[in-house]
Amino acid sequence: MSTERASRSSRPYDVVIWGATGFTGRLAAEYIARAHGVGRDLRWAIAGRSHEKLASVRDGLAAIDPRARELAILVGDSRDAASLAPIVSQTRVVLTTVGPYAIYGHELVAACVEHGTDSVDLTGEPQFVRATIDRHHARARQTGARIVNCCGFDSIPSDLGVLLVQTEMRARHGTRCAEVKYFAGEMSGGMSGGTIASAMHIAEEMAHDPGVRRIVANPYALDPDRTDRGPDGPDQKGVRFDEDLQRWTGPFMMAAINTRIVRRTNALLDYAYGRDFRYSECQSFKEGAKGFLEATGLTVGLGVFLAAAAMPPTRALLERLLPAPGEGPSKEARDRGFFVTRLVGIGEPSAPGGAPRLLATIRGKSDPGYGETAKMIGESAICLARDDVAPRGGVLTPASCMGLKLVDRLRAAGMDFAVEEMSPRVAR
Repeated sequence: MSTERASRSSRPYDVVIWGATGFTGRLAAEYIARAHGVGRDLRWAIAGRSHEKLASVRDGLAAIDPRARELAILVGDSRDAASLAPIVSQTRVVLTTVGPYAIYGHELVAACVEHGTDSVDLTGEPQFVRATIDRHHARARQTGARIVNCCGFDSIPSDLGVLLVQTEMRARHGTRCAEVKYFAGEMSGGMSGGTIASAMHIAEEMAHDPGVRRIVANPYALDPDRTDRGPDGPDQKGVRFDEDLQRWTGPFMMAAINTRIVRRTNALLDYAYGRDFRYSECQSFKEGAKGFLEATGLTVGLGVFLAAAAMPPTRALLERLLPAPGEGPSKEARDRGFFVTRLVGIGEPSAPGGAPRLLATIRGKSDPGYGETAKMIGESAICLARDDVAPRGGVLTPASCMGLKLVDRLRAAGMDFAVEEMSPRVAR
């Protein structure tokens, strides 16, 4: 262990939850209290702007684990760098749920980088990730800080799913996946005001800033070298029938961030998937007429929503009608939630007998954006704090940093990751 790593291990906390009074931050705190307890092996604390509100959260956590009354409370402000330094310098990892990150995230990242503190977030904002890379990647490599974006439903099923299917393809068939296709399948869950606020902020920035529009439109916008392009084009916009999955498909709203994270992972792993690796994401439906109609309805609905979000008058109306920051689905609704994600990995076409194919299925057993996301970011933070993962700092991705060790943690926490054979794809 380096001297720098050794000094971090002596800090009083393994994880600090920044934004614990927010809707998702509170869920992350509840998850860690329930799954890992208080005062056991994991040393953690809660942090935010209001001591009074944090104390209320702590009282609620005591209903899960009475020892939560002993949790430390740390107070700071997202826009006040001086108040953040004493917080990030006391912990190995900051788990932050405070968004929109393009508004509230920059000062925290800067503080973590300067103090060599790791961080995990839930951003789905490609422009924020790009700015973080440009401003902090080089310095984070010097200080050893591992800044890991997109550690929730954006983009862990995508990023870890691709890593898993690539690993299995090599183990089973001795080749890589030349292409992986991601299908967001059956799911049930609600949206919180924080997620909506982030989506609206992206729409507003795109309306005023051509640079943001270019980032969102560029399939390789998060690669280390944005001029180094691969074979992928724009994300799917219409209705298609997929021959590999035998289902109708439509556009998937989260593809705009997930696909870029997967491609960044490939680049950070020295193109372990290949420089000609192809990756796409879509929403899948059934194969018959009902599936076609559902895919068409989703495509039209998504187009109307994006058009409304792009125009100030209708965006303001959406903000009034949709949940406000701090609001989200009830516990009963979250517990009824679930998600199923499928990834089809297609091997090198030159393989004997046709290109081998694998089907990876990832299942979550509660609301994907909240119950499962709290689990994903919680286990990501603990993985960084406790497991032997990528020692080099930088602005990283879940798969490039934590890899299969995070898959193991999520499996132990109740998420299903399964891979099975499909019949080879024979050239037509």
